[in-house]
Amino acid sequence: MTKLREQFKRDMELKGFSPSTQQSYLSHVALFAKHYNKSPELLDTEDIKAYLHYLISERNLSKSFVNQAYSGLKFLYETTLNKQWDMKKIPRTKKEKRLPQVLSQKEVKDILESVRNLKHKAILTTIYAAGLRVSEVVNLKISDIDSTNMQIRVRQGKGSKDRLTLLSDGNLKLLRDYFKYFRPIDWLFPGQDKDKPLTTRSVEKMMDKAVHKVGIAKPATVHTLRHCFATHLLESGVDIYYIQRLLGHTNIKSTSIYLHMTNMKIRNIKSPLDML
Repeated sequence: MTKLREQFKRDMELKGFSPSTQQSYLSHVALFAKHYNKSPELLDTEDIKAYLHYLISERNLSKSFVNQAYSGLKFLYETTLNKQWDMKKIPRTKKEKRLPQVLSQKEVKDILESVRNLKHKAILTTIYAAGLRVSEVVNLKISDIDSTNMQIRVRQGKGSKDRLTLLSDGNLKLLRDYFKYFRPIDWLFPGQDKDKPLTTRSVEKMMDKAVHKVGIAKPATVHTLRHCFATHLLESGVDIYYIQRLLGHTNIKSTSIYLHMTNMKIRNIKSPLDML
């Protein structure tokens, strides 16, 4: 590992970036250096602009990929190299705004009921019932299930934040059945090594298998269950600010996307003209 790479990694650790973000930024900076066959210390603003334009125009890479490269390089130059990053000279690619895929309540029910493995059913049900990310569900510990207050504690979720979310009656009953059969010790959902949590990829495979089994044509992933949690709560009349807290969103804008996805009986809303 070069000295610059070590400094860059240390700065990201001090900033508190997640391991996945660190790996992503390291990878993007390595690709940038490889493109020019030079250390980033020897490259300037024009080189960065040309590289980002190359990713878009010649490689035809997604805006998400290009924006990750942008963020990684920006942190490297501003923080590790202590150089000025001129946002006017290096504009960021505008993000694509796409509505996430959402399943109906019946489709979610069909998926969960199709899962025969008790552990798999408990995992997927907990994701939907509590609105969890896949990384959050695999990192749950037994002590995070608060049956007295009917809450689940999410430790160090996205953005290194703790939060509380829902523990439903049905979810608690299923978790108790699972606990009696599997007897986990520390991690609620351990992997093959009982001292380590299950991998996120394992959960993704469970969902893929269930979706295929039910025959749902929509592109549905594990994260779709989290989108369904938010959308179904909103459709049932729960205030969006409560949903924001349950999801752990810092900004209400992140939660407001679900307003565009609900079927909140729009036809029953009267025009103000009809109220005159």
